Amino acid sequence: MALDIGAAGGVGMVTLALGCGAHPPKMPTTSTAAPAANADQAAGVLPPRPSTSSTFPAYALGKRSPFGRGPSMRILHTSDWHLGRTLKGTDLTEAHMSAIAQITDIVAERGVELVIISGDVYDRAIPHTDAVKLLGRALRGLCEHVPVIVTPGNHDSAVRLGFGAELFTDRLHVRTRLADAADPVLLSDEHGSVAVYPLPYLDAEEVRQFARQADDIDLPRSQAAASRYVMDRVRADLDQRPSTRAVVMAHAFVVDADDPGDAGLLSELGSDSERDITAGGLDYVPTSTFDGVAYVALGHLHGAQTRRQSAGGTVVEYSGSPLRFSFSERNHVKGVTLVDLAADGTVSTERVPLAQPREMAQLRGPLSDFLLAAQDPPSGPFASHVDSWVDITVTDDRRPEDMRAQLLTAFPHLLSHRHEPEGTAAASGVGLGRGVTANASPLAVIKDFVTEVAPGELDPEELAVLEQVTADVFGTGA
Repeated sequence: MALDIGAAGGVGMVTLALGCGAHPPKMPTTSTAAPAANADQAAGVLPPRPSTSSTFPAYALGKRSPFGRGPSMRILHTSDWHLGRTLKGTDLTEAHMSAIAQITDIVAERGVELVIISGDVYDRAIPHTDAVKLLGRALRGLCEHVPVIVTPGNHDSAVRLGFGAELFTDRLHVRTRLADAADPVLLSDEHGSVAVYPLPYLDAEEVRQFARQADDIDLPRSQAAASRYVMDRVRADLDQRPSTRAVVMAHAFVVDADDPGDAGLLSELGSDSERDITAGGLDYVPTSTFDGVAYVALGHLHGAQTRRQSAGGTVVEYSGSPLRFSFSERNHVKGVTLVDLAADGTVSTERVPLAQPREMAQLRGPLSDFLLAAQDPPSGPFASHVDSWVDITVTDDRRPEDMRAQLLTAFPHLLSHRHEPEGTAAASGVGLGRGVTANASPLAVIKDFVTEVAPGELDPEELAVLEQVTADVFGTGA
């Protein structure tokens, strides 16, 4: 899919030049068109939706025996690209381009036959045009090799991401509508059919309204209830497709309800860059919700992890994001997941790491230790991080002059810094110890605050400045 950006450069001016890979759009004729879905289609205003089925080249299958389990279909599972995101103000476009290039190489070199992207393609609902163009280049490159299926996450606008989806070629499926969740993308190989059910991010209230209108069901307002309802529809469709292997794409906070420690583990593996999708306090979806399919390709959590392999054989995994998007992800091993779906429906997975643009580190210490790294060659306890993206906390008793400028001499990729003297409330992570009484003067409150966060008494010049500012703002005698 190539993108042509209009002269205005705005998101609203994006137009699509169709053609993903070498496959031209399939425009149905009147003799082969599916029944019209609505009055507009019946009147010829809208083209009928093309078939979602595609067939892999025969040579791609039956020649690989991963893990010694026999011929299988190989799928690359990725999610949470967050195109357009920055890291503490640092542009990540080049990092995204590198990650996408690595993913494309993996597709070409590892015998991948399908790519699935499980949500949060963009970082915001109205993405910058540069992010839109980057996605266009990424999808075009991937579609030159294999079919690609894309679903929206909670960061995406389903309407914007899915614009023009009914016109895409048989190599590209952007599936964003709740109504289509139980309408799979059908693929086939020499062992039979594979149905991929692309669930968009499920807004609990939207699903409640849909269930009320479609099935006259009044669902609880929760992610769990919404997901269970949609998966019941998926299983009902799958029941009509005997001997079909099934994959579900979903974007949710999924836990193993049988493991009491699972929610805590997921919390630890989460990150600051994941937007909360809590709804009414019921923010998680049990893994058992997805029973009955071979593999569940999850998005939302940025750390790769296997959630569960149930007794029924369902494997539930997060691929994690391809890049580190916050310092809370500094220890994550980023990559993609290769999924081998065998002829009998059993699943094996392999995590393939992606090279990151830089290491990330959170460092803490006195300024003098940091400045040792500015020497040639770098020395001191932080010398190994001079090329890293760093978040630095300086612990000197008094805030050093030109602290940022001094730190940059040693750490040119400094992203954030702060001053927290050892022993202060900020350093120990506790709030101010004393309460503020109703009759306390503004000057007294300010003095208490300053001495709480910066040890030592105010010198006469500092006190004079505070008194003058307080008098100017609150009046004489404050």
